[in-house]
Parts: sequence; C-alpha cells; structure tokens
Amino acid sequence: GVTGEGSYGFQGQPMAVPAGFAVPPIQNQPTVKEGTIWMPVPPPLPNCPPGLEYLTQIDQILIHQQIELLEILIGFETNNKYEIKNTLGQRVYFAVEDTECCTRNCCGPSRPFTLRIFDNLGHEVITLQRPLRCSSCCFPCCLQELEVQAPPGTPVGYVVQNWHPCLPKFTIQNERRMDILKITGPCVVCSCCEDINFEVKSVDETSAVGRISKQWSGFLKEAFTDTDNFGITFPMDLDVKMKAVMIGACFLIDFMFFEHTGDNQQRTGVWQ
Repeated sequence: GVTGEGSYGFQGQPMAVPAGFAVPPIQNQPTVKEGTIWMPVPPPLPNCPPGLEYLTQIDQILIHQQIELLEILIGFETNNKYEIKNTLGQRVYFAVEDTECCTRNCCGPSRPFTLRIFDNLGHEVITLQRPLRCSSCCFPCCLQELEVQAPPGTPVGYVVQNWHPCLPKFTIQNERRMDILKITGPCVVCSCCEDINFEVKSVDETSAVGRISKQWSGFLKEAFTDTDNFGITFPMDLDVKMKAVMIGACFLIDFMFFEHTGDNQQRTGVWQ
C-alpha cells in the first residue's frame, strides 16, 4: 500500500507470505485458451486485491485495441475491446467497454463509459468508470475524471485531469483522494512515425516514475482506424493499486486524445 503522504505508492519490500499462509502451486506454463496464450496465474497475496496479483510480477504492459470492421466500413461506433499483455506477448487481461449505443454514437470520444477488465478465468477484476465531463480546458471546474475499482465496487484510486493552458496534465490519487503521482503529456498530442509519451512523475514532478506511450501503428492503421496500441512502464515494486490506476489513466488518455485517430475530429491538445 501507500507508505505515507510524502511517498508515491512504492512498497518498501516485495510482498512476503506470512508464516502458515498456504500458497497454491504456481503454474509453470502459460494457459492456452481458445488459441490465446494467457499469463500463468500467480498465487494470491495478502493485502492485494484479487486479480491484481499479475501486476506484482511485471513492470511493463502492452495494450492493443482490437479492430472493429463495423467502424471501418460504416463508421458506426461500437464498444471498444482491448487486449492487455505482458512483454512476452501473454495476455494478462481482456478489457471490454460497456456503453449504450446512443451514448457511444452521440457523445463520441467524450462519452461517459464503464470499462470492465477480466482475467483469464473470466472474473471481472478491475472496473473503470468515467462520468460525463467537459472535454476542453475552457471549463476548468469540470474536467475529466476516472474512478478505478478493484475489485468492482471498491475504489482503489482516481485519475483527475488538471487545468493547464497548453499541456495535458493529470493526477493519480489513491482511494483516500491523496495525490500519489503526476502525469504530463506533450503540448501537441499528434505526431507521425513516432511514439507519443506521457511522463509519469512523483507528486513534486522531480522524479521519473514511469511512462504511458501511444505507440505508432503504421500509416494504414493510423489513417483508417481508431485502434491504438499503448505501452505502460512502471517500477516493479510500485503498489499494485497504483499500477491498476495507471492502466485506467491510459484508457482515459486514449479516449480523450486518440479515439478519432485518422479523421479531422482528433484532438491535438487540451484546447481542441
């Protein structure tokens, strides 16, 4: 957990199993399910929300949005789906947006949504909820916010957009609304043939903690679809709850700046 108000979510030591705590055997081989290779199921750990044990073993994850043919052919907005993988290409989670049809197609990328994240057993382990808020810094009193629940119904953190005249800036908070990390993006959230990086820093913004990167997917994919690839890096010993909130921050950034990739409605900064 969080070690104090001055820290930013690092655990002083790796999680240890107390004496007498029964640990089920760790699977030595990844699970193959319907042609998809899943990351082996880690043993449960004390003080760790169920389903987040995977995050104790990784310091980098990849998020791949799935291509929806209906969106490409007729422009009808469907619920987004994502694969969340480790660096070995093993699936860690699968995420599915749960939004009504009218909301998706009327509100576009500014829509409120619920995003459900499942493990390889089909259990919903993380829930992301985004309320309807303003999408421009012209209204600093009602900026974007995302609540992260793990397990569903239990808030573990929040992603809050901060007002800034030209930079995308966010604060990661814990369940008690204490500031834990800061996120700062580039002034122009648009590029060609290169990644777009959002730096994750300590609360005082003096130390680099990690990074959320929107990865370049190639000319065809960038021009004709809004499917995106992201990479997230964080310290191995970062609190698993804050790792889950960083995943939520990645999805919020995707909806805010990259959901309309390839058309003239794509946001290129905080004012558009």
